[in-house]
Amino acid sequence: MYRNPWISLLCGLALTLFHGAAAGATDFEKAVQRADAASTSSVTTPAIHDGVPAWLVGTWALVRCDSVYPDGRLAEPYGPSPEGLWIIDSQGRYVMQIVRAERGRLATNDTSKSMSAEYQVASMEASSNYGWLRADGMQLHVHIAHASSLHGDDRDTYATYQLQGDQLTYAVDHGAPTEAHGVLVWRRLAN
Repeated sequence: MYRNPWISLLCGLALTLFHGAAAGATDFEKAVQRADAASTSSVTTPAIHDGVPAWLVGTWALVRCDSVYPDGRLAEPYGPSPEGLWIIDSQGRYVMQIVRAERGRLATNDTSKSMSAEYQVASMEASSNYGWLRADGMQLHVHIAHASSLHGDDRDTYATYQLQGDQLTYAVDHGAPTEAHGVLVWRRLAN
């Protein structure tokens, strides 16, 4: 069907989220682990390939996604318990999706008749992007090829990260000193 397994995986994830499948977190993590095992069983991950450390390769589950303002205020753009996956291969290609866990429903099941305001709200409750990345010292260099938000396409970001065990935390500066910066925390899923 698709030549790129990442596209198939992302499409499957999007369909699962769209249809409201409510598998428990443990079941979901097991399904992702099985998919990882099937897609990488014949691939040997090098220690480092083009700046991609071996510890970064794999599947990560979102723990936190916060916006921190210069005055110290904290906002939760995807709610208090966001869900997400970040999948990175040994070449540095990645796909990321973040979704508000408590999402509303459209007024009608016929998406061609839903109101544009409903779509605006729905679009703010999910974010996805894909591209490639590398790590240099304690900094991630990420090139976003395409994103669900049009202003995110073909953009480079840099983030200082901290790794503690299986938990990766990084902060993304959005440029303007008056704007919030994003702080994301990811937990590695067992491979």
